[in-house]
Amino acid sequence: MTNGLRALPLAALLLAGCATTTTAPPPAMAETVNSGAPPTVPPPPPPMMGPAESTVAAAIDRINGRDAELGAVIAVMPDAREQAQRIDRLRIAPGPLTGKPILIKDNVEVAGLPTTAGSLALAGNNTGRDAPLVARLRQAGAVILGKTNLSEWANIRSTASISGWSAVGGQTRNPYALDRNTCGSSSGSGAAVAAGYVDYAIGSETDGSITCPSSFNGVVGLKPTLGFVSRTHVVPISHSQDTAGPMTRTVRQAAEIMNAIAGSDPADPATKDADAHRSDFTAGLSADALKGQRVAVLRFAGGFGTNALFDAAVARLKAAGADVVEVKDFKPSGNFGDDEFKVLVAELKTDLNAYLASSPAAIPKTLAEVIAFNEAQAAAEMPLFGQEIFEMSEKTKGVDDPAYAKARANSLAIATKDLDRLLKDNKAVALVFPTYPAAWKIDVVNGDVSNGGSNVGSMAAVAGYPHLTVPMGLLRGLPVGLSFVGPRWSDAKLLALGSAYEAARGELPRPRFLPSIEAAPEYAPSLGRQTVRP
Repeated sequence: MTNGLRALPLAALLLAGCATTTTAPPPAMAETVNSGAPPTVPPPPPPMMGPAESTVAAAIDRINGRDAELGAVIAVMPDAREQAQRIDRLRIAPGPLTGKPILIKDNVEVAGLPTTAGSLALAGNNTGRDAPLVARLRQAGAVILGKTNLSEWANIRSTASISGWSAVGGQTRNPYALDRNTCGSSSGSGAAVAAGYVDYAIGSETDGSITCPSSFNGVVGLKPTLGFVSRTHVVPISHSQDTAGPMTRTVRQAAEIMNAIAGSDPADPATKDADAHRSDFTAGLSADALKGQRVAVLRFAGGFGTNALFDAAVARLKAAGADVVEVKDFKPSGNFGDDEFKVLVAELKTDLNAYLASSPAAIPKTLAEVIAFNEAQAAAEMPLFGQEIFEMSEKTKGVDDPAYAKARANSLAIATKDLDRLLKDNKAVALVFPTYPAAWKIDVVNGDVSNGGSNVGSMAAVAGYPHLTVPMGLLRGLPVGLSFVGPRWSDAKLLALGSAYEAARGELPRPRFLPSIEAAPEYAPSLGRQTVRP
């Protein structure tokens, strides 16, 4: 974590036509001059800030004031204010993102800062490149404010990891209760938006890494259709499942980011059809967007303490005009989890080796070299958990192994078949279910310990289908999300449905930065000793 982030000095702005002249000094000044004392010169007025610089300065102040406690931000861009000043000076035509500060997960390259993926092995990975999605955000007028912390290597290093921890950034904490986990791997992006540093952030997902931290931190998160957003210059795990996406305060803001970042990239073959499916992602946003829309409510994917909130959410969907079909039971056509893992460890070796070799920086150039670095720096890199998955991956043959191709074909077939069956059999435009349970506690003994969840989000990750999560409400003071999953390229439809649900739900309570939920005034008295009268 970069502590003590300081705001850059403001550049003075010269204002034409504001000077006044006098033919004689005022009496007090004349007396001072006549006495032989040096003249008193009034201090210059404070420099004036335009709207973009003012917004960016306020965001930096919020980070400086809170983030030593929260650990969501790894670094602030040295030129963040200069970016904003340039926007104010050029009077760029206002758009939804013009002058808005945005934080980028630190596995996405941004020129001017190293891209570390949270690992000390990449501390010098300053490539001088903007990932295409970052370049698109700049073109849309956004100010790239800095980099957010993440689960190191996007949570693919160890089977016993603690989500939200990295050797570079330390532990990110949940702003609703500081002893609770943020989930991962886009931990800092979720916490930073929830804490109010910014309204816009970028996360990335292989399986759950946007949707889980969005749910845990009470923000909106969209895992786009795989192939809608370029992965070029993003530290990879799996070309079959990786995608970047928005994490924001509102559904509209997520749509605004998608308008900027969606599109084809010749360097990423998965995006070849993106331009053909692009549209204005904000066009369908309306409180009436659920009217007449048939959605499948997956009761079998509920539970883990969310039932009451889910019941209330379903009632809101109905009240907003949705045609709701309840799905109480579902028999999957197979188990894809083991095959998904085989795909991830094989693609990790091939894809990460290619990324490391492409970096112009003096960093380890292969996964084997990263493993050796971690062993040499074990006290700093592995004080809490090891690198078992890295070691498994290194032992594979990568994507050249016939077993890999078989695993990918099987996992993709099962996930796609089951999602399509749920959608088509119920004649639904989207599947709706609780995203995840409430946040578990940060646990250095046991690592991540979840109290349940469904695998529908994993189906979407494997199949490459879009998955939107919108805050559903608070469970004993902790956020939980409501998920909308649809077929490929239905991102705009999901955003429209999510916006209507968001309008029906109303405002979500903001974080209180409690030391723990147990310390909340509504719960603390019940945890103390009760006086029993005879």
